[in-house]
Amino acid sequence: MSIRARLDEVDRRIREACARSGRRREDVEIVAVTKYVSIETAREALRSGLVHLGENRWQEAAPKLRALQEEDPRPTWHFIGTLQTNKVKDVVGRFAYIHSLDRPSLAEAINRRAEQLGIRVPCFIQVNVSGEATKHGLAPEELIGFARTLADMRGIAVAGLMTMAPHVEDPEEARPVFRRLRELRDELNRAAVLPEEAPGLSMGMSNDFEVAVEEGATWLRLGTILVGKEEAVS
Repeated sequence: MSIRARLDEVDRRIREACARSGRRREDVEIVAVTKYVSIETAREALRSGLVHLGENRWQEAAPKLRALQEEDPRPTWHFIGTLQTNKVKDVVGRFAYIHSLDRPSLAEAINRRAEQLGIRVPCFIQVNVSGEATKHGLAPEELIGFARTLADMRGIAVAGLMTMAPHVEDPEEARPVFRRLRELRDELNRAAVLPEEAPGLSMGMSNDFEVAVEEGATWLRLGTILVGKEEAVS
């Protein structure tokens, strides 16, 4: 099946999830996760109408950024993986969004590099809602305090919150995680510790995106269901 055909099917399912939850389709964006596919597959994704591409390692993303930077349309790049502070200099200025802001040292590095470049980077604060030891992110009770430390960082714009739900066979089991992230986003905005409200919710992947939409997702990170997975990439 072509990426275009997959995208049409995903779009249909998103629309149905929006209808069930009283939401507008235009309020849900798709990040096509291209970390497991080749440059040519990423190029096909662009040609199919996808605008936002997500990568989680700088070393693997760099060849794609170089190859696709002159494309029409050019992708909007999202860094969706754990970001080491020593890679901030490579990522900031090349990726439009960072979805994995989860500690003060990383915030300071992003802010410093952004100020050097004279830009402001939209970042999602990663929250480990499920509490799994294998997942990164702040504990929910740490969110407000961490957000306060970001308030004066001119190089960072808090775009919202991000989480990864447990990988489960029944997507309904992920619903409490998505619902709690939405509640945390609302609590953060009510606390008014940031200069601006943080509207976004980056949550939902190939196996559970419909439930995520029903619970308020504004950014879906979709890989296998859209672009597949390849053994070797180039």
